[in-house]
Amino acid sequence: MGAVFEFIAVLAALHFSGAAIYISLVEHPARMACGTELAATVFGPSYRRAVLLQVSLALAAATAGVAVWSVNGPVLWVIGAMLTFAVIPFTVVAIAPTNRWLLSPEVDRASAATHRLLLRWGKLHAVRGALGFAASVVFLSLVIWS
Repeated sequence: MGAVFEFIAVLAALHFSGAAIYISLVEHPARMACGTELAATVFGPSYRRAVLLQVSLALAAATAGVAVWSVNGPVLWVIGAMLTFAVIPFTVVAIAPTNRWLLSPEVDRASAATHRLLLRWGKLHAVRGALGFAASVVFLSLVIWS
């Protein structure tokens, strides 16, 4: 059963980090290159589609990492799980206020303030990618060198 949890932890962490890094390196810069108004307009639909996927993957990786550890795995499985899970409170505390502003129907989508919020969001989202990548490295190293 431990091998199944290892597989789920690695797969979910890699998918999470891949999606987060793709958003940070490809999707968000492309959105910003189209101008502030268009970037702010497409932010909502993109965010709403990504949130369910990313939360599910983060929870799956974290839960599976804890499960591996509980079946007598090294404590590094918990560290990987904590790195993956950390994206959720980080998002709630650090990114959610920016999301609320960007998703507000009253936001002036062409304003300089909206442009600054979108830039801020991009930097904050990169932290999510880094956390997911770190968790993936921990999980993969545990599988490779065990």
